[in-house]
Amino acid sequence: MSDAPPSPFVLCERKGMVAVLTLNRPNAFNAFNANLRSELLRAIEAIEADDAIRVVVLRGSGSGFCAGADLAEGFPEPVSEQIEREYKPFLTAIVESRKIYIAQVHGTAAGIGAALAMSCDLMTMAEDASIYMAFAAVALVPDGGNTWFLLRAMGYARALAAIVEGARIPASDCLSFGIANRLASPGDLEAETRSWAERLAQGAPLAMSAAKRLLRTSGLRPLAEVISLEAQEQNALTISQDCQRGIAAFRARSRPVFEGT
Repeated sequence: MSDAPPSPFVLCERKGMVAVLTLNRPNAFNAFNANLRSELLRAIEAIEADDAIRVVVLRGSGSGFCAGADLAEGFPEPVSEQIEREYKPFLTAIVESRKIYIAQVHGTAAGIGAALAMSCDLMTMAEDASIYMAFAAVALVPDGGNTWFLLRAMGYARALAAIVEGARIPASDCLSFGIANRLASPGDLEAETRSWAERLAQGAPLAMSAAKRLLRTSGLRPLAEVISLEAQEQNALTISQDCQRGIAAFRARSRPVFEGT
């Protein structure tokens, strides 16, 4: 009998300013059990505490991104407590993070796994991948923020149809609706996502964080309030050293090196 420790449920790899988090339950299609939920939150908290990391790629091992909740665990009663306590913290941590998260989706992102992918700021997808609203098949409503993400991306009619039909939304439609940013062949997806993440990590982190904060809230506010919020973010950015570096590089016709200060 082997005494080897069990494999972690979340793998973390760091290369320069980019971190890659990999859901690691390939035999269960990366379905969420208690261990995966807790380890993902801890991994995100560790990344958030590391100021050297600017961009995070979130992916799944094996044949797909994430199959959603592991139905073999059953549902606690009430299930709302589990969603609030074990899912909501890592979903909101991604949305509220100062860093840029990229979901790298291959195979299927289903159920609350779809919410995890859509909670990220950006998304790349394999051309044969899909987002799957699996809830109708088990007489449930989407959770984890799925209704919020789909409504914003697809509008009421398309979102409702996808939910009540239990639809698989193919990558091409995800690109058209604005759920995904880029498609790649399955064999090129990882390399293209990594390359994009590394390019983004060279950007100005303070400005990227400010843009993320503004876009996450602007759609819920009137224009006049958004203009004021943008102005407030600009106050801090115009006096940052990164802004001065950018201006100096622009004048010198050279490439700036941003340091997040």
